Amino acid sequence: MTERERVLAAIQGKPVDRVPIALWRHFPQQDQRAETLAQAHVAFQKRWQWDVLKVTPAASYYGDDWGLRAGYKPNPEGVRHVTERPVKKPADWAHLKNLDITSGVYGRELHALRLIREGLPDALILSTVFSPLTVARALAGEQALIRYLRENPEDLHRGLEAITDVTARFAAETLSSGADGVFFATQCATTAYLTVEEYEEFGRPYDLRVLEAASGAEVRLLHVHGTDIMFDALTDYPVDIINWHDRKTSPGLAAARAQTSVCLAGGINEWETLLKGTPEAVAEEVREAIAQTGGRRHIVAAGCVVPIDVSDERLTAARRAVDL
Repeated sequence: MTERERVLAAIQGKPVDRVPIALWRHFPQQDQRAETLAQAHVAFQKRWQWDVLKVTPAASYYGDDWGLRAGYKPNPEGVRHVTERPVKKPADWAHLKNLDITSGVYGRELHALRLIREGLPDALILSTVFSPLTVARALAGEQALIRYLRENPEDLHRGLEAITDVTARFAAETLSSGADGVFFATQCATTAYLTVEEYEEFGRPYDLRVLEAASGAEVRLLHVHGTDIMFDALTDYPVDIINWHDRKTSPGLAAARAQTSVCLAGGINEWETLLKGTPEAVAEEVREAIAQTGGRRHIVAAGCVVPIDVSDERLTAARRAVDL
């Protein structure tokens, strides 16, 4: 089977020649230019032959065109450090511009996708799109967003409308720029941050609009970031795959398999086993994850990005484990 055939079969619950696997990471030295970001992804995919190539832009890229400022300081995750946020008071939500997604940083990311597609004509490529509420959190700050949500909800809704319009257009445009689907990430669907009721009001309706804009995608993957996630509240989202930190938070893969028929992506603890464990431990974790799902409707993956300094030896162990 080709990588694409394997993933689509897994999504549909059909037999596969082996369980698909996909790992992804940041490229902090290359992610400020489309050309170098594309080169890094093409080389990464050619080296490891993942069944899905999830394209990972610079962390918080989605806020730059609205005035978010961030710089890179070396860290294991490869993410940027935010130095300035554009939303400083309630009225600022109404001033978010209606961006031209074909220019600026959004345009840069679309260009990178086109270059990646040129370099990998047969790969199954997913663009990275963040939920509107996640974007809002980056624009205002983690604690500030909670304050706006609870004290200035009308202002926040106004901002979310603007963010959703831009995000939905960007999601659709990524499909015209080389992506086969979207990796839709929410960092706010956790009870460690919000209540379920708050997410139902400020998260879900905007999420669904973005996912609808990407309805032409071959694959829509939902990534639920963090611990104490609202898994039960999101299983009805119109997606083909769900990914979360199954080794760090409930539900585990076996429990999730009992809850939903959607394809599950997970099984690897990226910060413990993959980063620190022996290659044998990595392979064993992969095999144990597959046992939890019986290898059906399952893509072996980490909970999120893998550390940028994971050794080739451990990546090799994970990649080979699905072949056994």
